[in-house]
Amino acid sequence: MKQEIDKVCDYLTGLQSQICDGLGEVDGSKFGEDNWQHQNGSGGGCTRVLANGTVLEKGGVLFSHVKGTNLPPAATQKRPDLAGKEFSAMGVSLVIHPLNPFAPTSHMNVRFFVAGADSAHPVWWFGGGFDLTPFYGFRKDAVHWHQTAFDACKNFGDQTYENYKKWCDDYFFLPHRAEARGIGGLFFDDLNEGGFERSFEFMQSVGNHYLPAYLPILRRRKDTPYTQQQRDWQLLRRGRYVEFNLVYDRGTLFGLQSGGRTESILVSMPPHASWAYRAQPPEGSEEERLLTEFLPKQDWL
Repeated sequence: MKQEIDKVCDYLTGLQSQICDGLGEVDGSKFGEDNWQHQNGSGGGCTRVLANGTVLEKGGVLFSHVKGTNLPPAATQKRPDLAGKEFSAMGVSLVIHPLNPFAPTSHMNVRFFVAGADSAHPVWWFGGGFDLTPFYGFRKDAVHWHQTAFDACKNFGDQTYENYKKWCDDYFFLPHRAEARGIGGLFFDDLNEGGFERSFEFMQSVGNHYLPAYLPILRRRKDTPYTQQQRDWQLLRRGRYVEFNLVYDRGTLFGLQSGGRTESILVSMPPHASWAYRAQPPEGSEEERLLTEFLPKQDWL
């Protein structure tokens, strides 16, 4: 599958540059670039970070292509027959943490796995998606986000958006809090239906729709005046984000279990977050509205 792997790598490196250029234009700053090699020499990547910008408190956009001889448990949970096989894993992943509490955090990931690439019958699949984590709810933003997600899926079957929206709602959920991480979006994994070209086309559609989904929201909210109390709420909600990433996120677990580069894996962490004992927003407040009106699963379209 060398030709297919090369095609995916070329797309992913171009997508990383496109996203960094778009976000950097809004911030007025450029992403720093850190090229790295895997510790055992089998692959590497490029981590691009923008920190302490005018709009982005921290943004990380990562490309990685890592190879190994033994697929870790996070990648074989649903495919135990692949345990112990050599693999090639590549993807672009990002997490954007704006400074302004009214501008939501966003996450996107598109990835490609191949197990047994040099064998007669390699096993491959695509995965990814994007989701939004607001700290204050705006229906206009939520509808735009999900409409763009719908547009990314509309040429790939009538139920594609509905199925992957539900998967996203179910995946980005904190069971120990009985609470959604955000307002969802799309999540898909183990995709190989229709052959390589069709699956690759869908992954590209998801990747290409991230900036149209996020930039209008970021531009709309980045200059909203805010108080220290609203900043404190943002930091509290970021704590929930950290909890999910470290306890449940399969991408984080895969990176750590495969001996990945820790600095790149944990670049998704916000620079500041907080936890408070039994913190509850005032009844009828905008903070409470986030919990009661925006985080519960719903049809935004």
